[in-house]
Amino acid sequence: MTVYLDDWRQAARLGPVDDRWSHLVADTDEELHEFAARLGMKREWFQHKASRPHQAHYDLPERSRPQALALGAVAVSWRQLGRMLRQRRTGAGAGPAGGPGQGEAPGGEPVVR
Repeated sequence: MTVYLDDWRQAARLGPVDDRWSHLVADTDEELHEFAARLGMKREWFQHKASRPHQAHYDLPERSRPQALALGAVAVSWRQLGRMLRQRRTGAGAGPAGGPGQGEAPGGEPVVR
């Protein structure tokens, strides 16, 4: 089981927090909730829709990124995350599709074979 943190870093104000935001996702919702709790995040911040369970995530502010990585989140590109969510939707598997050794290195650089 793994928790992933993308590099989206979208500037936005969410409630009282003005920051750059990325997406925190995991292989299971249970693992995601557990990890988010370790970061001090509230369960009510969980983003999900019954019609799109493959897109379940927490929005993570940039200021919390170092702590998430120190706790074991795996950094992935937003493109890797998009492929992973698409694979979940279609039932093609889990994990960071296009991750290292699968066509894209960390940081989004193509892997030349």
